[in-house]
Amino acid sequence: MKSALITGANRSIGLEIVKQLSKKGLFVYLGSRDLPKGESVVNNLTKEGFKNIKAIEIDVTKEESIFSAKNNIEKEQGKLDILINNAGILGEVPQNSLDTKVEDIKEVFETNFFGMINVTQAFIELLKKSDSPRITNISSGLGSLTAHSDPTWEYYDYKTASYGPSKAALNAYTIVLAYDLRDLPFKVNAIDPGYTATDFNHHNGTGSVESAATFIIKHTLTDKDAPTGQFFSNHRNDGTEVSPW
Repeated sequence: MKSALITGANRSIGLEIVKQLSKKGLFVYLGSRDLPKGESVVNNLTKEGFKNIKAIEIDVTKEESIFSAKNNIEKEQGKLDILINNAGILGEVPQNSLDTKVEDIKEVFETNFFGMINVTQAFIELLKKSDSPRITNISSGLGSLTAHSDPTWEYYDYKTASYGPSKAALNAYTIVLAYDLRDLPFKVNAIDPGYTATDFNHHNGTGSVESAATFIIKHTLTDKDAPTGQFFSNHRNDGTEVSPW
């Protein structure tokens, strides 16, 4: 049975990914900063008929939490097949480039960028033990420099001094990571789930968590010939699924 870890998975898109992977027969670790909260979610899922889901405490901003989760999964599974770096924060808004405090920008980067790197590096040896390891980094269209430079883009006026740059950095790291793992059976991609209605944006998004999770899983549970080092985006208006960097 393949195993997967999804960080920040006790609600919204992360939770829906857990549900859908469980239905596909994977053993899923529901990552949560607050273990009791995560366990409560898993208890509810079990009552709903979901199987092979376990809550695991992981705070991506704390190395001791990350390595504790890694050690627990190693003891129970011996390896990890799928890592979905989903944990992220928006930060205080609005985020004007001239008055957003540096400490606020650092806080967003600590979770969205450095946290993702810390988790990836901690779990890489477990992932190498898989026959078909997958790393998915959840990104955003707001991390596309090309889109942000196009005045005709529908979200052109939604500029953020913290969140968007943190996702642009995530995208850049994804390219390097995919390159460094190119000789191994890894598939490493950045995936934008689209503007989804979640707690993250006070449910102002236009897409559903079901659609977002389905799209993420589509580009995560891939075969050996699938692309790596790509940036996929849901709900693109041009009919494609590959987003400009």
